[in-house]
Amino acid sequence: MKRKFIVLGLCTLMACGCGKTIPTLENGEEAVVTFENGEKISINDLYNNVKNNYALSSLINMIDKKILESKYSDLIDEANKYADSLIKSYEETYGDQLLSLIQYQYGYQTIDAFKDYVYLNYFQNEAIEDYAKAQITDKEIQKYYDDKVYGDILVNHILITSKASDDATDEEKKAAEDEAKNKVNEIIEELKKSDNVKETFTKLASENSEDESTKNEGGSLGYINDGTLSSKYDELLKAATELKNGEFSTTVITTELGYHVIYREDSKEKASLDEVKDSIIEKLANELLSNDGTISVKALQNMRKEAGVDIIDSELQNQYAKYIQAALTQSSSNN
Repeated sequence: MKRKFIVLGLCTLMACGCGKTIPTLENGEEAVVTFENGEKISINDLYNNVKNNYALSSLINMIDKKILESKYSDLIDEANKYADSLIKSYEETYGDQLLSLIQYQYGYQTIDAFKDYVYLNYFQNEAIEDYAKAQITDKEIQKYYDDKVYGDILVNHILITSKASDDATDEEKKAAEDEAKNKVNEIIEELKKSDNVKETFTKLASENSEDESTKNEGGSLGYINDGTLSSKYDELLKAATELKNGEFSTTVITTELGYHVIYREDSKEKASLDEVKDSIIEKLANELLSNDGTISVKALQNMRKEAGVDIIDSELQNQYAKYIQAALTQSSSNN
């Protein structure tokens, strides 16, 4: 195995030497460089230098590429297209500066080498995501379904925004925000006095809401659920889940858009566990990836174990073990 690695390395590094008679040292080792005074650098000298300084990362990439292209063979074209597209977008953005940027930011000396990295990383991310999903237990899935899955909710809202200008002082901004919140509280008081909340809410929305797309529709956002609206509405949606049908919010709801009062008009039965199980696993896996910095290292380490990878060279095996431990330690400290 070691000899094959040496020969492959020699062919790569000294392609121009094909056809030449290769000199040997007294011990029979092939030389890769000779000097006028008779000194020589042997192929083993070269191998040991590369092995000790540069080989591990290249070896890991070679291992992962073999495993991943076999495991995800259906994604090869997709990965190539992704890498091509990313490089093209970088070329359009950075032009002649792209190579120097790649060299500085990523340490790759050629654009093709960086493209190979992007290609491999596409597969690695797929493997990491699959590993994270495999860690999710049925108990976790059931708990998420019981606690966080709900049916679509028909929500109406009235939006009031701060009138502070971008160049306003902090005091002016606070005063404008307080004014907007007070307006929402006045609307809430009107709703509390009403004998027909739906009718009153519709009237107040048309008179006060600053959401031009909904104000004349009673403030209706339609039936919404997790992911229906942009993240700007997350606090609004959270508040809606805490209301019962026919109830309105009695405190100011603050979002990136401004200040709201909402009315929960109706709701539907939530989907069965089988219908939403895949999406629950994906959400929980994403949470795991966000909260556990070691998961990526563990995923690829596990993938190599499952593939039966055995690094024959004892020095490289030792380097690999230290690399994994260092990566786990660093990832854990970043949590």
